[in-house]
Amino acid sequence: MPPAGGACDGRCPTANSLSRMSPQGGAQPEPVRAGGGVVWRRDGPGPVRILVVHRPRYDDWSLPKGKCDRGETDEDCARREVREETGLTCRLGPELPSTRYRDNKGRDKTVRYWAMEPVADGGFTPNAEIDEIRWLPLPEAVELLSYDHDRPVAEALVEPPAAG
Repeated sequence: MPPAGGACDGRCPTANSLSRMSPQGGAQPEPVRAGGGVVWRRDGPGPVRILVVHRPRYDDWSLPKGKCDRGETDEDCARREVREETGLTCRLGPELPSTRYRDNKGRDKTVRYWAMEPVADGGFTPNAEIDEIRWLPLPEAVELLSYDHDRPVAEALVEPPAAG
């Protein structure tokens, strides 16, 4: 497990990993650490809705996430990336399953995810990285996600009880 605070040099085992990597021998590029969130909200008595983002560069739908900066904890990375991509400041909830896969540069990439609840909305502004966001009921969001490895992460969100 990562040390306290979540910082990890990429060699930490991830107890909740959904691995998509096959073992390979030989020299490997530096592994990539990333953080992200299953951002959720409830509108009145209806079902919980989760946020999905569209990346025009890849023309895909994904969960908000991104690479950690040097010295940044995984938790801080997740909060920063969600804020940068969506305009939402969120509080971290329980950690959800991680994903492991090879990125488009052939590097091992581990993304740690948390359930995240918005506490402030700075407003979403479409940009070159994320051009659209959607709040969808969980089943619709899972169906829209472009990558199989994202689906179990979203499905792991335990629906909070209705307020009141």
